[in-house]
Amino acid sequence: MIAPRRFLPSISALLAFEAVARLGSATGAARELSLTQSAISRQLKTLEEQLDVALITRQGRRLTLTDAGQSYVDQVRGILHRLAQASVSVRTNPAGGTLNLAILPAFGMHWLAPRLRDFAQTHPEVTVNLSTRLRPFAFHDSPFDAAIHFGREDWPDVEYLPLMPETVVPVCAPDLLASRLREPNDILDQSLLHLETRPKGWARWLSALGVDATPPNGMVFDQFSTMAQAAIHGLGVALLPTFFAQPYLKSGQLVLASEHTTQSIGSYYLVWPRQPVDSAALVSFRKWLTRQAQEI
Repeated sequence: MIAPRRFLPSISALLAFEAVARLGSATGAARELSLTQSAISRQLKTLEEQLDVALITRQGRRLTLTDAGQSYVDQVRGILHRLAQASVSVRTNPAGGTLNLAILPAFGMHWLAPRLRDFAQTHPEVTVNLSTRLRPFAFHDSPFDAAIHFGREDWPDVEYLPLMPETVVPVCAPDLLASRLREPNDILDQSLLHLETRPKGWARWLSALGVDATPPNGMVFDQFSTMAQAAIHGLGVALLPTFFAQPYLKSGQLVLASEHTTQSIGSYYLVWPRQPVDSAALVSFRKWLTRQAQEI
């Protein structure tokens, strides 16, 4: 939410104040801004009255800053500079901008990141910034324009773009089992590794195979990467997405633990806040991501 109007001085007043602070006189500021000296004086008076703070001391024709004025002008200069940069950017690149995207670590690293080069090549006008978030959050309290979500359509007040189901495989160290488990419920006799953000992952895998049972408790991890390392070291059976497990299976660090391999336990989505108009950067990214999802 933008601050109340009484705390938002006009750009004209801020420009007049900054020029006076830099040049030390209303005459010099008036010359630079193509205004009259009296217009500059009125802008300064209006600004001080709006803030209810003395910003300038007058010694004859010489104008100097108060302590409050000196502190204020430093911040005003930064704000005016950023505003000018933003204006130049939107004028020269109206279809571009920055997209701040919250990602899930495994999906972002193993599925999205390898494809982002294509987006960068086809949309050089958009800069994508990635940050990790493991759970849904309130967009209005965050710097993000969109996020990658896993599960179901249960994130409130957002729009959804379905990307793909998460297909998982049970994997373990090569020497943990003598052979692959033949029946799904055989997994219940093993040490199972769990993901903090997928507390029902094993239950859903079993349910998809017709087994109604409560999986045993086991070690809990906050990310797939640490859970995979635990599986590699023989600590139990991990349930990993196929796109994440494939490099480990190919290298032989992990093997399939069950003959019942791929089962979907949820889906990935791109989500973004509901709003009347989306940014050009978000629109471009959404269209590109739609094409990527269709090619899976």
